[in-house]
Amino acid sequence: MEKIILKNGVTLVMEKFYNIRSISAGIFVKNGSLDENENESGISHFIEHMLFKGTQNRSAKALAVEMDRAGGQLNAYTTKEYTCFYTKVLDSHFENAFDILADMYFNSAFDENEIRREKSVIDEEIDMYDDTPDDLVHENLQNAVWAGTSLGRPVLGTHESISHFTHDTFIDYMNKHYRPDNTVISIAGNIDSDKTAKLAEKYFGSYERKNTTKPIKNDNIYIPSAVNCKKEIEQQHICIGFRGVSQHSKDNYTMTLLNTILGGSMSSLLFQKVREEQGLAYSIYSYHPVYANSGLFTVYAGFNRENLQKVKDSILNELCVFSSSFNDEQVLKDAKQQIINNFLLGLENTSTVSAANGRAMLIKGRVNSREEAVSNIENITMDMVKELAARIFIKGEESVSVVG
Repeated sequence: MEKIILKNGVTLVMEKFYNIRSISAGIFVKNGSLDENENESGISHFIEHMLFKGTQNRSAKALAVEMDRAGGQLNAYTTKEYTCFYTKVLDSHFENAFDILADMYFNSAFDENEIRREKSVIDEEIDMYDDTPDDLVHENLQNAVWAGTSLGRPVLGTHESISHFTHDTFIDYMNKHYRPDNTVISIAGNIDSDKTAKLAEKYFGSYERKNTTKPIKNDNIYIPSAVNCKKEIEQQHICIGFRGVSQHSKDNYTMTLLNTILGGSMSSLLFQKVREEQGLAYSIYSYHPVYANSGLFTVYAGFNRENLQKVKDSILNELCVFSSSFNDEQVLKDAKQQIINNFLLGLENTSTVSAANGRAMLIKGRVNSREEAVSNIENITMDMVKELAARIFIKGEESVSVVG
């Protein structure tokens, strides 16, 4: 992996693959819903949509036709902490695809007619999430435990907040939040490093910082909460959350291992106990989103509505038993191997590597080597897992979100 910082502060990371034809590239901007005030809620996601609606050089259809002609992918996504615009093409079409990405990034038209139409599309997207209980239950949990902060607000925004956005709103926001010093370009695949660096300089070397904005102060203090949303549906959905660790915590790798053991796969303890042995839930898993100064360990389950109390009690009991008496070295060893194998398999995919490198460089300022990442997992001990579990799974500190 090579890292180059352009004179204007844009960071370029490159990783060469041999014996393949694809190249994946992403533009990562350290701006997401965390950077929005209440009136701006949803603007980062809306900008992501608008960059596909035509530039000063290409119409929206022309963007789609050029990429389809190349047989490539062109897409984007917005998270709470960053936004990514990415492409994957054959090496012979890479310069054209990179030109399209740069054109979208710097020259989007933000046509008022397109903005009006896209408001309707995003309104539908917001309604779709509200109508999808197994999405809504997660959103409600995060809204509750981080109430009153940007971390607690939805990435999509609200019907009210997006209704006020205009061409000038978008331009002003991008000038303040989209800057060379918070932009990473990550490229992986069949590349020539010197040619790729020159290409990045050609398209991004003159990128200037226009305005500055004071970052939103995010305390994001976890508040144990309970939230219920009544919907006339047959299945019940529950999320049980606990205070997690931040992305800068020394316990991050331990949390990854803890999550894998408890709810990371069909062989995990919660899946085996709650679904396989007790037959209480159709779907059950855990995950742990991490942010700059916060995190949230979450268990999700979907089940028949008459089993609500049984499922909740079973999950909390299993977490309690785990934190007090887990001592299975074979389970620990198997979970480590699962994480390492998944990690190494992902390194064979240019899209996965481009995304991982870009995200790590943007958020942490560095990309761990393969050897370092594997070593960090292998060196986790049983005591480290048990200590973290005891610190997180505290009775009375859980939060519960139910939809059904």
